Amino acid sequence: MRSEFKLCLRLGGSLVALALGVGASAARAQDTAPAEAASTALAPPAASAAEPGADIVVTGSLIARPNSVAVSPIVTVSDELVQQSGQITLEDSLNQLPGFTPSGNAGTGGQGAGGRATLNLRALGSNRNLILLDGRRLPLSDINGNVDINILPESIIGSVDVITGGASAIYGSDAMSGVVNFKTDRYFDGVRADIQNGNSFRGDYGKFNASLALGTKFANDRGRLMLALSYADRDPLSGAQRGFFADKVPSSFIGTGAFVPNALNLPSQAALNGVFARYGVTTPINRTLNLGFNDNGSLFVQTGAINYQGPRTDAYAVVGGNVRMPVGPQLQILNAFERKSAFAKGEFDLTESLTAYGQFLYVDTTVTTESGSSLTQFAPFTTIPVTNPFIPADLRTLLASRPNPAEPFRWSARYVGIGDKGWDENYRVQQYLGGLKGTITGGWKFDAFVAWDETVHDQSMFNAVLKNRVQTLLNAADGGASLCAGGFNPFSIANATRLSQACQDYVTATVNSRERLTQTQAQAQVNGPLFDLPAGPVQLALLAGYRKNSYRYDPSPDLVSNNVEAVVGSNPARGEISVKEFAAQIDVPVLSDTPFFHELGVGAAFRYSDYKPTGSVKSYEFDGRWQPVEALLIRGSYQRAVRAPNIGELFSPVTGTQLAIGTPPAAIGDPCDIRSSARTGANGGQVRTLCLAQGIPAAAIDAYQFATTATGGNIQGNSGLTPEKANTYNIGFVFNPKASSPWLSGFSLSVDYYNIKIRNVISTINGLTVLAKCYNLDGSNSSYSNANEFCQLIQRDPTGQLVAIAQPYLNLGALDTDGIDVQLNWSLKLSEAGLGDGSGRIYASSAIGWLNHYKVQTLPGTASQDFVGTSTIGRPLPRWKALTTLGYGSDVFGMGVRWRYQGKMRDISAITTPAAEQVGVKAYNLFDLFSTVDVTENVQLRAGITNLFDKGIPFVASSQNGTDPGTYDMVGRSFYVGAKFDF
Repeated sequence: MRSEFKLCLRLGGSLVALALGVGASAARAQDTAPAEAASTALAPPAASAAEPGADIVVTGSLIARPNSVAVSPIVTVSDELVQQSGQITLEDSLNQLPGFTPSGNAGTGGQGAGGRATLNLRALGSNRNLILLDGRRLPLSDINGNVDINILPESIIGSVDVITGGASAIYGSDAMSGVVNFKTDRYFDGVRADIQNGNSFRGDYGKFNASLALGTKFANDRGRLMLALSYADRDPLSGAQRGFFADKVPSSFIGTGAFVPNALNLPSQAALNGVFARYGVTTPINRTLNLGFNDNGSLFVQTGAINYQGPRTDAYAVVGGNVRMPVGPQLQILNAFERKSAFAKGEFDLTESLTAYGQFLYVDTTVTTESGSSLTQFAPFTTIPVTNPFIPADLRTLLASRPNPAEPFRWSARYVGIGDKGWDENYRVQQYLGGLKGTITGGWKFDAFVAWDETVHDQSMFNAVLKNRVQTLLNAADGGASLCAGGFNPFSIANATRLSQACQDYVTATVNSRERLTQTQAQAQVNGPLFDLPAGPVQLALLAGYRKNSYRYDPSPDLVSNNVEAVVGSNPARGEISVKEFAAQIDVPVLSDTPFFHELGVGAAFRYSDYKPTGSVKSYEFDGRWQPVEALLIRGSYQRAVRAPNIGELFSPVTGTQLAIGTPPAAIGDPCDIRSSARTGANGGQVRTLCLAQGIPAAAIDAYQFATTATGGNIQGNSGLTPEKANTYNIGFVFNPKASSPWLSGFSLSVDYYNIKIRNVISTINGLTVLAKCYNLDGSNSSYSNANEFCQLIQRDPTGQLVAIAQPYLNLGALDTDGIDVQLNWSLKLSEAGLGDGSGRIYASSAIGWLNHYKVQTLPGTASQDFVGTSTIGRPLPRWKALTTLGYGSDVFGMGVRWRYQGKMRDISAITTPAAEQVGVKAYNLFDLFSTVDVTENVQLRAGITNLFDKGIPFVASSQNGTDPGTYDMVGRSFYVGAKFDF
C-alpha cells in the first residue's frame, strides 16, 4: 500500500510539472548595497525581502544592527540554489560548496549507521560546527552531539548563512569551525505549494518532494501564522545497478563455506596430501589454509583456488588467484529515504512593545539500509562439532588426523541461503518553543524563550542471523532437521542455498534498539545602545541561558550478548550534561564618513559557561571592520573557541563498530598478513617477530592471512576528558565598486583567509593509525616492541586473528587548518548595456576554496602530518574546490550551467603508509543545467539535468567499497522537473 501511495505521488508530480512546462526559478536582480556584499550570496542576484527600516540580525552576532555588515565571512545560500541543485535534502546541496566536507548523508549510512545527514565545515568534524534554525539550537540526533539535517524540510527554508571560524563566544560550545544558520521563510498571506520529481536517466533512482505552506495574518495584522507540510521520498541504489561495483569488496567469506584450521590443532600433512592427491593435485598443501567445499563434496584451497570447481562470474570470482565473493553488488550504495514533516510558527503583538511567539516542528523520517548477506565475521564464532551429519567425507578424513580429532572446528561462510541483512531506521523528532520579545526603552530590545525537544530513533535490523540459533542447528545430531525442515547444511553453495524457509525463520530475527535524546533550553537576551559616539551608537548585548541534554540507548539483548552475526555488539547507555551560560557582546563605531574612514568599528564578545560535569570554560572574541571607502570593506576577527565533551565522549560504554582495513597489499589490512607490505618489505622479519609476540602461532605465521576486509573497533567514553580549545582568526576584504558602468555595477569580490588551530582534541584513535604506528609503518615503533602503546590497543584471538582495535576517547593532539575563500559575483542588465530593452540579465558567481594545510597531530609531542591534497572516505581534502554558476535570467525565464570542481588528490596512504602509497583520485568535474519559466505571476516552473556528461565513479583506494558515495556522484546523469505555486 505504501509503495502504491508513493508511486501515485510521483506520477502525479511528474504529470503536473510536465503539463506546465520546463523551468527553474528565474533570476531577479537589483543592485547590491556595499554593506550587503559583506555577506556573499551564492544565487542569482535577488531583491532583499527586508522590511524598510527593520534591523537585520546578522548570523554570528547577538547585536541587531541597522545594516548587515558582517565581520565574519558569511556565505548566504538562497532557496533558489537549493532547488537548482536538483536535490531533495539540504546536505546534498550544501556539500557542493567549498567550505563543506561531505560527512554523512541520508544516502550513505550503511551498516545500520542511521542514515543521518550531517554537515562538516573545514573537515574538522560534524560535531565541531554548530547547526541553528533562526539562531537557535536544533534537536540532537545522536550521542555525539550531531544534528541530523534530515529534520529540516526544504519548504520552510528561506536561506542559509554559513560562517567560517570559531563562534563560541556568541553561540557557546561546538561552534569551533563555524556556524550554519538555517533561516525560515518570512510570514506571508496565502498558499504556497511546491512539487518536484526526478530520476536518473537510467530510470533507477527516483526522487520526489512536495510541500504545502499556508500563511495568514489576522487581528489587524497583530497576529501572524505559518504552517508548512512536506513529504520527500527517494529510491535506494544498489551496487548491482552500477557496473563499477561488480568486482568491489572481494570478500573471503564465500557462499561455499570453508573449514578454518586451528594452528594449534592442524590436520596432518599426510592426510591433507592424500585427499588432494585423489583430485590430481601433487603439490603439498599448506595445512593452515582455509578449505572450501565444492558441490560434489570435494575440497578446494581458497588461497590459490586449488581444485576450485565453483562459479567464477557474478557473485563469485577468482581474484589474485584466490576464491572471493565480491560483495559490492550486494551493498546498498545509496539508501532509501522517506520523510514526512510539519512545521508551524506564529506570533502575536500583545501590545505595541510586546510580542508573544511560538514554534513547532515534527519530523518522521525512515531510512532503509542494506549490507548484503550476513557472514561469520566477529567473535564469538560459531563452531561445527565432528558429529555434524553433513560434514563431507574428505573433510572427516582431515578432522580425524588432527592431534585432537574430537575438537569442534571453526568455519567461515556467507549466509547465501538467507536474505540480505538490513536496517529500518526511523526518527521521530519534535520540538516545542515559546517566547516573548519586544522593546524596553531607549532602543533596548529583549528576546526570551524556552524550548524542549525530543528525538527518538528506533532501529530494526531485519534478517539478523542469531549465532545461538545457528549453533543449535550445527550441534544437533540430525543437523537440525528435527528443529526445522531439512536442517542446516552449510557445506557448498548448492546446500547453503537450499535452506528451507522454516530454517531461515528459525535462525533469523528482527533485532530492535532505541535511542532517545532530549534537550531543554531557556535563554534570555537584551541588546541596545549604551551611548552615542560621533560615528554612531555603542551597542551592547547581554545573554543568559541554560541547556540540558539527556541520552538513553536500549539495545536488544541479542546486541548486548553479541549474538548477531557480522554485527559488533553494543551495551545500554545513558547520560546527561547541562550548562549555565552568560555572554556579552559590544560593538563600537569608531569613525564614520571621514576621509579614508567611511566606517571604522571594533567589537568584542565574552562567554562564561559552567558545564556539568566537566567544569567551567571561557571563550572570547575580538573583531574589527574598516571601510576606507564605501566600495571596500576590510574585516578581521580573532576568536578563542571551546568545545566541551559531549555525552558520547563522556559516557559511551564499550561499543563495537566495524573498522574497514582493506585487503593487503592494496590497503593496509592486517600488517601481519603475509601479503602486506609490512611483511614483504625490508623490515618484514621484525614485523614477523612482533606478530609472533602478539599471539600468532608459529605454525601459522608464514601462511597467515586475515580473512576479511574489516575488523572490530571498540569505542568507549571517558569521564576524565577536558574541553577542546581553539584559536581561530580570519582576515579579508569585500570589494563592491558600484561603478557607473553597467558592466561593473554588478561586480563584487570577497577574499578571506582563515586559520583554525584546535588543541586538546577529543577523539578516538583512528584504527588505521593504530596499525600504522604499532607496526612502524610511519616510523613510530622503530624497535618493533609489543609494549608500544599502540600495540597494546590491538586484540587477537588464540589463533592470531585480528579481533578488535580498542579506540577509547582521549584528549589527544591537535588539528590545524588554514586556507583562503574567494567569492566572486558579477551581473549585467542587458538593457543598461544597450543590448535590448527587456528585463534580461546575465550573471556569474563562483565560490572557490584553497586549502593550504590540514595538519593532524595524533598525540601531544609527536610530529604533525599534513593531509592536504589527500583522499580517504568521509574526508576528502582537495587543495582546490569550487562551485561556479553562469546564467541568464529575466522576469519570466532563466537558465544556467553550474560547474562543480574538486582538485586531484593523493590517496591517504601517501601520508599514513608512504612505503605503500596507493593510487590517488584525479580532478573531478561535474556540470549541471538548470532552467526556469514563470508561466504567470503565481506559477513558476523549473527543470534541470545534473551530472550532464554522466561522469563515472572515481576509485578511492582507501575505501572498503572502492569509492566515496558521500563525495562523488554514484547515480550518473539525472533530471528533475518541478513547479511552485503561490495563491
